[in-house]
Amino acid sequence: MNQISIIGAGIGGLTLGNILKQHDLDFTIYESASEIKPVGAGIMMAVNAMQIFDKLGLKEKIESKGNKIHGICIADEKLKTISTTNVLALEKKFNSCNVAIHRAELQNILAENLGFENIQLNHSLNQIKKKENYILKFENGFETECEIVFGADGIHSKVRNQILGAGSIRNAGQKCWRGLTDFNLPEKYSHHALEIWGKGKRFGFVKISDRKVYWYALVNENKFEEKIDLSETFRDFDSLVLEILESTQKENIILNDIVDLTPIPKWYAENTCLIGDAAHATTPNMGQGACQSIEDAYVIGKLLEKNRNFNSIFEEFQKIRRKKVDYIVKNSWTIGKISQWEKGNQLRNFLMRSIPESINQKMVEKILKLEL
Repeated sequence: MNQISIIGAGIGGLTLGNILKQHDLDFTIYESASEIKPVGAGIMMAVNAMQIFDKLGLKEKIESKGNKIHGICIADEKLKTISTTNVLALEKKFNSCNVAIHRAELQNILAENLGFENIQLNHSLNQIKKKENYILKFENGFETECEIVFGADGIHSKVRNQILGAGSIRNAGQKCWRGLTDFNLPEKYSHHALEIWGKGKRFGFVKISDRKVYWYALVNENKFEEKIDLSETFRDFDSLVLEILESTQKENIILNDIVDLTPIPKWYAENTCLIGDAAHATTPNMGQGACQSIEDAYVIGKLLEKNRNFNSIFEEFQKIRRKKVDYIVKNSWTIGKISQWEKGNQLRNFLMRSIPESINQKMVEKILKLEL
């Protein structure tokens, strides 16, 4: 019998596996996909996540496969700055910097480090039942028994739905395209991420390796049509946006709804615990979704240093993490709404520009600081 099962080999599940391995615990990760493939194209690992990867001895490897990002800027359609987050002071303070990277690269680094032999691909959870232990049944017919289950299986978590039965998915009323392209960005964007706010639409891009640029585009659902032409939709944006869009091949674009999870009262039950999106899925407006699942894994690891009673760890874990993730889910939802205004944009941009940088920095620092 396996002591610990982790459902889901996303970034949270793989980070947790790396942390359990550090504690010499016996675990298996079950992943529904048949391979660890590049879903979602690119991702930004913020300073909080990079501090944790440093403790796992993976910081240099991730930096070398990705691209360091020293600043994040919000601008209007003509690329005039609305607000800037300068990360240099925080990089010094936390001895880490943001890294933009291909999702599949990051997952492979994490999987390689914990050992592919600990990951069972093509195992999609069908049913989880609590008897003396947990009985896990998978769609491929495989069945196993284990003592402890971690649900790292995302916003549509089977573990959450079957064991805790809590949480409803909220739709933000926005459609999001994500793309990956070979593109030569102007030098000033080599180590800076940019997000452009228009009327009821946004466009962001960041360089993730020497030649690769990851971009995303959002429009309000009321403006969405099945045969939407993104170049047409963003024609009032700076020509750089249109060049990026035109350089992207159709098969390198994915389309999703923007959703999150209403806060749920408990993330754990006896011998089982949710982490990451399964517990507290957030909209992507603060770039913290995956970073918060990494923090979840880290906190569980810190608690394991003092205690091997998983049930008391789960209770303590939620106490420590709750406030920060609720703050991120709530603020991210609000930012998502403000950034997609269809009217009053000049007023919005003016108000955003008048927020002192020190306030901005304080908010960012609050998110980047680890709790333990």
